[in-house]
Amino acid sequence: MDDGGIESNKFKTICVFCGSNPGNRQVFSDAAVDLGAQMVERKINLVYGGGSVGLMGSISRKVFEGGCHVLGVIPRALMPLEISGPTVGEVRVVPDMHERKAVMAKESDAFIALPGGYGTMEETLEMITWYQLGIHTKPIGLLNVDGYYDTLLALFDNGVKEGFIKPAARGIVVSAPTAKELLTKMEQQIQFSDHIAPHESWK
Repeated sequence: MDDGGIESNKFKTICVFCGSNPGNRQVFSDAAVDLGAQMVERKINLVYGGGSVGLMGSISRKVFEGGCHVLGVIPRALMPLEISGPTVGEVRVVPDMHERKAVMAKESDAFIALPGGYGTMEETLEMITWYQLGIHTKPIGLLNVDGYYDTLLALFDNGVKEGFIKPAARGIVVSAPTAKELLTKMEQQIQFSDHIAPHESWK
């Protein structure tokens, strides 16, 4: 790995939620590769869902080839569906989805969601909820490739407008159209402090 890369002081490992599908347009795969490149440049390790196909495969290969550590966490039942061909880095097989998310959260300093389907959104929303509850205090970002997450962000804004999300809590998740912009935003993000329960009470 090139020692001339940008050293990130805030994040040593980032969990990236993304799909086992590539999406219908090349822009999504390109974004996964670009995020991987930005992580390598900053010497940030990757935790992800363990698949070798779709956006999972794209980012894991880029980070691994760049010399950073890759940890894939996958439930045993999903191995035939999400692994096609050789995987890279360390693969940790877990019994179920609950354990998968717990391991991914524990092993990471921050979370980024690439475009994805129900699973990607569910994992991301759970991490947002956990932050609001005070279970963790790790930054969360949406890589809003070509406006993919515009409607989800609008839903969050509507939740604030209608009184279901506190205005301060809207700042838990940040977004940007490119990986470089998103990582910079996340590194500069001011920590949300209005947790529903103290972090210590969850331990």
